[in-house]
Amino acid sequence: MANTYHQVYIQVVFAVKYRNAVIEEKWKSNLCGVIGNLINETGCKTIIINGVEDHVHCLLALKPTITISELMKTVKAKSSKYINDNQLTKSKFSWQEGYGVFSYSQSQIDSVYKYIQNQKEHHKKQNFNEEYLNFLNKFNVQYEERYIFEDLM
Repeated sequence: MANTYHQVYIQVVFAVKYRNAVIEEKWKSNLCGVIGNLINETGCKTIIINGVEDHVHCLLALKPTITISELMKTVKAKSSKYINDNQLTKSKFSWQEGYGVFSYSQSQIDSVYKYIQNQKEHHKKQNFNEEYLNFLNKFNVQYEERYIFEDLM
């Protein structure tokens, strides 16, 4: 649209179903590339994608005509299909239902970028559940813990 200007930065965090540690280092960068391309295909702009064995972080510039739920439905469905079509896991792959999404200002992008870039090091000190709850608390998101982790086995 003419005369429409925007600057909307978000981080989306989503996990493998049951938090299974199935994302292998040998194909993780390909998966991140696929997710980045899926984001870009919607008209949004990928800044960085990274994760560890059981979850992924995406930092992106959101296009205002795309809803976050639309974006995530596409990203999660098509990246699951990519993993399954290429038989990258021993059993059928699925992402956990839901996701966390957090917004940032331009001045925060460098630090969020570095945080996502250093996921492997970060998770030597903190597991995904602790990290996710810290995000929810830091951003004052109201939640019921029993629903956040209800699908864990």
